[in-house]
Amino acid sequence: MVDNKYASVFIREAVSSCLLCEKEPCSSACKKNIDCAKIIKSLRFDNISGAHAQAADNTACAVCTSFDCMKSCTKAKINGAVPIHDIIGVIKNMNGDDLLLKHGTDAFPDTVSLAVDFCGVRCENPFFLSSSVVASEYDMIAKAFDAGWAGAAFKTIGAFVPEEVSPRFSTIRKESNTFIGLKNIEQISDHTLEENLACIQRLKKEYPSKIIIASIMGSSVDEWELLARKVENAGADIIECNFSCPHMATSGLGSDVGQSPELVAEYTRAVKKSSKLPVLAKMTPNLGHIEIPALAAVKAGADGIAAINTIKSIMNVDLGSFISSPDVSGFTSVGGYSGKAVKPIALRFINDIKQCNELSAVPVSGMGGIETWQDAAEFMSLGCATIQVTTAVMQYGYGIIYDMIDGMKRYLAKNNYTSVTQIIGKALPKIVSADKLDRHTTCYPKFSHNMCVGCGRCVVSCSDGGHQALSISNTDESYPVMNAEKCVGCHLCILVCPVGAIAPGPRANHK
Repeated sequence: MVDNKYASVFIREAVSSCLLCEKEPCSSACKKNIDCAKIIKSLRFDNISGAHAQAADNTACAVCTSFDCMKSCTKAKINGAVPIHDIIGVIKNMNGDDLLLKHGTDAFPDTVSLAVDFCGVRCENPFFLSSSVVASEYDMIAKAFDAGWAGAAFKTIGAFVPEEVSPRFSTIRKESNTFIGLKNIEQISDHTLEENLACIQRLKKEYPSKIIIASIMGSSVDEWELLARKVENAGADIIECNFSCPHMATSGLGSDVGQSPELVAEYTRAVKKSSKLPVLAKMTPNLGHIEIPALAAVKAGADGIAAINTIKSIMNVDLGSFISSPDVSGFTSVGGYSGKAVKPIALRFINDIKQCNELSAVPVSGMGGIETWQDAAEFMSLGCATIQVTTAVMQYGYGIIYDMIDGMKRYLAKNNYTSVTQIIGKALPKIVSADKLDRHTTCYPKFSHNMCVGCGRCVVSCSDGGHQALSISNTDESYPVMNAEKCVGCHLCILVCPVGAIAPGPRANHK
């Protein structure tokens, strides 16, 4: 039986061990027709309220003695089945006051709207596929649309077909997580211009309410003008100018352009001259001040900004061969880094754009490390009207959209919002320059001895990476004791505690 004190720890660790199988054998094996895989996925993607709603009225699991779901669990072949029965039991027994439910309730009013207006284009929700391998041909994008994505930024179309390499992806891992960040050295679409235009045309015909963003990349004014005309004629709703791909094999393309405000302006004007569609300028993060080329694009006529593209990176070196990954016949190159690990960097650049007075009212489509509805809500709170996703889809599939939509709606309902547009930009006033931060008070940590398991992680971190303000008590419980004279309220101890036994306490004036 799981101790309710540690329910959040149990849930986090248990669901992260799920392999997220394609065939979902656990759900298929349940004789009570309980979709346990759906509940696990909701928990995995931070839709705690949605998982609770699915489990709340379920009495079958509580009396089940066959455990068919766990017997069929694929992970049992590795080191033991996911504890599905206990997970559903814990979620079912939560109540509205549980901290796990702080961002949602079981109330799910139909009045909550996810519709947004972006650059004059109505979108059924803010969730888009970003321009990449996940949005590169008809069958893939159609599958995504059927799943619930509002639109897709088609993989960048050029006037040439690049010759690609193999392999082209590598990941960075930490502890048991094999996919914190992804490096890719893939270029633009490997289909011909004619094939891509035909695909856009077919998608718009069969999915007229979905939004197609045509990402284009030229190497000259003439090419940008040609591509703009052609994608508009094919039926695209929005044009996205790729000024930001960090690993093109030919110079003068991608981020080479995005780091030059003059080229950004010149090519933006060319696209605006050749098309009546709204135009986005997709910005590179491979520079110090993203607002400089962004402003150049807007002054040249861009209707909105997309940010960020991937970050230039070198990832992993085999210390036997000294070859970096991905290994292409013994060599590699600088590539683009994406995934959850880049989210803080992406949010910083979004903030820089929206805090610029001349760009504050410009629509922004945000991307960079978005996996869950909470990630999306954070981007929107910093001013994004839509969000775009690639790496999470590569890792988990298009199906993550279910919990993005469901979780976002439940969050909005919980907080009495009727439209997702009401949260756009709400976090911006809370981001200030360092000189405006409160430097006169200290927020000391508060310790819960009832929750503490006596592991001493906080003491180790404070001793070796903090201010030596913690020690272990001379009692059997072995809980931490704080020396207030040494504590500076840095909260390192809170961050390393594995069970949530330390929390922010009240603020006090400096002594």
